[in-house]
Amino acid sequence: MKKKWYWLVCIALPLAVGGLAGFITRDSFEIYSQLNLPPFSPPGWVFPVAWTILYLTMGIASGLVLSSGAFQEQTMPALRLYVLQLAVNFVWPILFFGQSLYLVSFFWLLLLLLLVILVTIWFYRIIPSAGILFIPYILWLIFAGYLNLGVYILN
Repeated sequence: MKKKWYWLVCIALPLAVGGLAGFITRDSFEIYSQLNLPPFSPPGWVFPVAWTILYLTMGIASGLVLSSGAFQEQTMPALRLYVLQLAVNFVWPILFFGQSLYLVSFFWLLLLLLLVILVTIWFYRIIPSAGILFIPYILWLIFAGYLNLGVYILN
């Protein structure tokens, strides 16, 4: 029963973080539709779908690390870093959509990307499949960085 409980928490935590950020920035679709966007910008509906998938993979990866049986000396720093990246992730849409701080949000996104790369390395060292689950997140953040910088330049 304990294992089911922590899997539920591992998956629910990133979804809750994303859901709360989405709720706070619930007018983001309208804001996005009014921006001058760089080439290859996807339609607005792509973002909640992509983020939901990414939050699910984050939760699964954290659950794999937690259930890996690795020593706490390995798992606790990795999970702390994971929670830190979730907090940084939470702030980005508030900076971008809530405050229209496009350049600040771009540098915030670079910080997030660095943290996610570090989490990926830590998770991979503990259980490779957990690190591999973070690769789409890294790729998405690189694409998001391109979009963010493009919005800054064009607006």
